[in-house]
Amino acid sequence: MHPAQEAAADFLARRDREQRRHYARKPKKISDVLAQLITARGYGRVQATADFNAAWQQAAGATIAKYTRPGRLRRGTLEVTASNSTIIQELTFQKQQILAKLQTAMPDATIRDIRFRVGSID
Repeated sequence: MHPAQEAAADFLARRDREQRRHYARKPKKISDVLAQLITARGYGRVQATADFNAAWQQAAGATIAKYTRPGRLRRGTLEVTASNSTIIQELTFQKQQILAKLQTAMPDATIRDIRFRVGSID
């Protein structure tokens, strides 16, 4: 590398470090600090889970919701765990209606499909 290029690269690196150091000392908005804290501690996921549970209770109905639990939302597919295969069969019959209700209740979640599986719903 040419000495002038080395000097320029060194100057840019030092300037970048100084800007980052200066930014760290600047006052920050409390909303930004709280958003970072919520993300770091996982509180956002807890709230999202509570929102999914409430929306699921409403969409599936009290009887079916008692035997099911919504799980993760991955790539637009909500995974739902049911206590037995009979419940899954009933859910399969009602899938389109439940999906429409969930999309109305949680438009920001972009739920495009529901996948059912048998498992423990503790």
